[in-house]
Amino acid sequence: MNIKSLLLGSAAALAAVSGAQAADAIVAAEPEPMEYVRVCDAFGTGYFYIPGTETCLKVGGYVRFEVGFGDGTNSFNDGDWDSYSRAQLDFTAKSDTELGTLTSVASVRFEANQDVGYTSNTSSTTAYINEAYIQLGGFRVGRWLNWWDANDLPGELDNLGSNRLQSISYTYTGSAFTAGIQVDELSRLQGVGGQNVGIEAIIQAAIGPAKLELLGSYDFGAEDGAIRAIGSVAVGPGTFYLSGVWSSGDNAYYGVTDTAAGEAAVAVAYSFKATDKLEIIPEAQYIWNTEADADGDFFGDDAWGAGVTVNYQIVENFAAKVAVNYQQVGDNDGTVQGIVRLQRDF
Repeated sequence: MNIKSLLLGSAAALAAVSGAQAADAIVAAEPEPMEYVRVCDAFGTGYFYIPGTETCLKVGGYVRFEVGFGDGTNSFNDGDWDSYSRAQLDFTAKSDTELGTLTSVASVRFEANQDVGYTSNTSSTTAYINEAYIQLGGFRVGRWLNWWDANDLPGELDNLGSNRLQSISYTYTGSAFTAGIQVDELSRLQGVGGQNVGIEAIIQAAIGPAKLELLGSYDFGAEDGAIRAIGSVAVGPGTFYLSGVWSSGDNAYYGVTDTAAGEAAVAVAYSFKATDKLEIIPEAQYIWNTEADADGDFFGDDAWGAGVTVNYQIVENFAAKVAVNYQQVGDNDGTVQGIVRLQRDF
């Protein structure tokens, strides 16, 4: 065998081996870039960017267990105590636009108790929308806790109005001054037929340690309205609150039918910060004319009440609340009611 034959044979063998290896080779695909969740600090703590967008999302809520006690607490079986559990999930999305901050809120509640059926092992579970609204700048549409519900005294006794409505509102917010106007759908309230509406307006001001709020509303279906004022001022180791409310007749915002109150009321409270974890809130309230006739005119006995609420922060995001209240209507025997609550926020 000469040198030429040897070189040609080696080249052929190498080509064959290389071809076989090329047929069996696995080519790895290029890894696609991964986008990790980024913290969004433009709107406060707890927000993160939804991957692939400039929208910031915050997820929160709480889990609550509560036991109520006292006369009339459980109307289902005439018991003097009752318990329930609640889970609330809150989703808040925010993004900056040329017209201001765009916000959407979806808040859902799930509640369960044992007060349905005729045996002790049956239960009732409800799920409902707590809040669902869209807001662009100061303009808001949807369902939320309106000013009558969101702003009241810090204790568990006062009855100064409560509503969660379908609404359209605009709020101007300044450094020490806030003003807003809102239109509400009231069709489901007061038993009045047709598509009825209400309107409410609010002014809030903060001057040093003092805050003042004036709220007025008009129910077009009932043809009556209500006004309410709440003031607070920092005094010593806590805050003193004073509130008054008056209705021209029974209406969706304040009255007998939907708030179990009366023609007018005055309430006082003091939020005392005993320690960083312990808050004690004594409170008192007086209500005039606690009944209304078919025309919405008030009459009946006056009512008064006094109570105390104790809040204790067990650990971060886990708190206990105990409230005991005494209430009396006219010359009737008074009743004692209260709650014991444990709540874990997240």
